[in-house]
Amino acid sequence: MTGPGAILSALNAAVLTVDRAGAVTSFNPAAEGLLNLGAPQALGQPLSRILPEDHPLFGMIDVVREQGVNLTEYEVAIETPRVKLPVVLAQLSPVGDGPDSVAVMLVPMTLAREIDRHLAHRGAARSVGGMAAVLAHEIKNPLAGIRGAAQLIEANVDAGDRELAALIRDEADRVAALVNRMEAFAGPDGLERKPVNIHEVLNRVRKVSQTGFASGIAFVEEYDPSLPPVPGDHDRLVQVFLNLVKNAADACPEEGGEILLRTVYRHGERLAVSGSGRRVHLPLEVSVQDNGAGIPEELHRTLFDPFVTGRQGGQGLGLALVAKIVDEHAGAVAFESEPRRTVFRVLLPIDTEEGGAR
Repeated sequence: MTGPGAILSALNAAVLTVDRAGAVTSFNPAAEGLLNLGAPQALGQPLSRILPEDHPLFGMIDVVREQGVNLTEYEVAIETPRVKLPVVLAQLSPVGDGPDSVAVMLVPMTLAREIDRHLAHRGAARSVGGMAAVLAHEIKNPLAGIRGAAQLIEANVDAGDRELAALIRDEADRVAALVNRMEAFAGPDGLERKPVNIHEVLNRVRKVSQTGFASGIAFVEEYDPSLPPVPGDHDRLVQVFLNLVKNAADACPEEGGEILLRTVYRHGERLAVSGSGRRVHLPLEVSVQDNGAGIPEELHRTLFDPFVTGRQGGQGLGLALVAKIVDEHAGAVAFESEPRRTVFRVLLPIDTEEGGAR
């Protein structure tokens, strides 16, 4: 017969119980993932050490104890030094015959939004791929002719006109370079998937960043060392996180810039793969967080579209490429932003046919 502990462990929703003294008496795996806190650190501790003492959950717990009723509250914010969840459904119930213990179930309502947003990003990424193929075919050949003609003119005119011919040549080179960058989107979607240690990817990204564009920025790493490998392409994943870290570094303030790299295991998240009839787990979350000024609200809906950028001099291709590569890995990408805290989250799968359960 299945015991209550096994049932709690199997639930996708985060569930914890609190006794009369306010101590945590159970803490299921989903709660570990949601609150980014291990059960050994939570069990036996006062709930006030996990949540701020003025959190509305404490008042709700008191109501459940005093009245012995079930209580549901929508859009409850969970904010701790470890996690920030702006929208959560909280359901509280008395446990047992007496009012001593209260069960608290927390259901995040952000994942569906993340995936909905990602589906729009997939369309943007695929449209970029089609546009890149057209650009490569229709523009590169004429550009080569324009550049060759400019070189011939440059060699046969006086000094005054030679400067104009050189300008034509240089502009042709600039457009050709842009088309070459766009061709990264026109490659095949098929990946030769191999087991990839995501922490090796992040370590490489950090080293490359710290020796170059992020040399003056502090990096903080919070990794779950027990994460299983990701089925994917090592170099393309490096490209994903290098782009995200580059954006984070550009956003950081000149003094006190900080980038947080975090990995966690999210239990029970799944996504249907379009057209395949298969479902993949999305338990691996990698986040890149910066303490910059934040992304302007008017860019939020189109941020992953090509040529959309909030940075002066930016070309708006980095995040579109991120969306495409994450799509190739059957994952999802999302972000949240406010002043001094912008987080990009990449959810990566484990193929269920490869026994990815943890």
